[in-house]
Amino acid sequence: MRTGVASVDFRPHPLLCHPHLMTVVPRFRPRGRLLNGIQTETRLFTVAPHTQLLSFCHWQSDPPRHPTVILLHGLEGCSDSHYMLGIADKAWRAGLNVVRLNQRNCGGSEHLTPTLYHSGLSGDLAAVVTELWTRDGMESLWVVGYSMGGNLALKMTGEVTDTIPALRGIIAVCPNIDPAACVAALEQSTNWLYQRYFLKRLKERLRRKAGLFPGKFDLSRLAGIATLREFDEIYTAPDGGFRSAEDYYERVGARHVLADVRVPTLMITAQDDPFIPYPIFKTVALTANPWIRLISPTHGGHCGFFQRPRLDEDCYWAENRLVEYMVRASQPSAREWTSGANAAGARQTARA
Repeated sequence: MRTGVASVDFRPHPLLCHPHLMTVVPRFRPRGRLLNGIQTETRLFTVAPHTQLLSFCHWQSDPPRHPTVILLHGLEGCSDSHYMLGIADKAWRAGLNVVRLNQRNCGGSEHLTPTLYHSGLSGDLAAVVTELWTRDGMESLWVVGYSMGGNLALKMTGEVTDTIPALRGIIAVCPNIDPAACVAALEQSTNWLYQRYFLKRLKERLRRKAGLFPGKFDLSRLAGIATLREFDEIYTAPDGGFRSAEDYYERVGARHVLADVRVPTLMITAQDDPFIPYPIFKTVALTANPWIRLISPTHGGHCGFFQRPRLDEDCYWAENRLVEYMVRASQPSAREWTSGANAAGARQTARA
């Protein structure tokens, strides 16, 4: 049965087999002028009262005739994160429309909503998908999410099941489908650098937010917060309507709805990801769902997947595979391009 991915095997760069190097180095490697010469349209999506999401769109000529991919970044990322730009450049040059979507407050958009963002706001993504389908006439929509964005994409898909006909597929790279397990991993001493980075950025964002919405956020406890769990307990959970950080982590994980996914879904994660523990992907809801295909190389770090040099493509293996996956699946002749699809699923995929 065809997989839709021509080159699945990931061969890590020989100098980056350590998971921390694999996670950090690709982020800082110069990538040239991505999206050079490609026209950009700024767009706001209204997803809730008093809340808009900032996006940057790259359209093909006659956009409805081309598949459209919505890109969603991870925690404290934005539409200009290196992987967002890298995927956008490759996807557009492969013939897809691209929407680089910022989550609430990200990409300098703190003024567009009074709320904070969190891992459970799958309704925001559903609103964007629905608008592109119903208002713009996009009949072939994909969502690609990294890390926290991957969890949101999977959660949204499990919630809408098959009610959005234009939704053709989901790709999630290193998604934190079990936030409690991921936060616990970040609290390990070996991951102090990541937790420090995320926490520093979150604190800076909250200070900017408080300046824009005077009186809404009490910053008196902010300086004393030392962990992500504390930040979520004091700020994220109350703002999002959760009882506590633990309640928040339990309720927003996509693992709860994976059994309800009814569109072709590709998940890519590394077994050595420092803070997305591989055992969370062994849930029955994932392994038993024929719509979901999991690719889990031994190495890759967190969203790194920096491969040994090749003549036919750059070193960003996951970016290349997911664009290849969407392009192959969008071809009229594509059949059964998800591994393990049951007969009914295969027939529905073929009709799509």
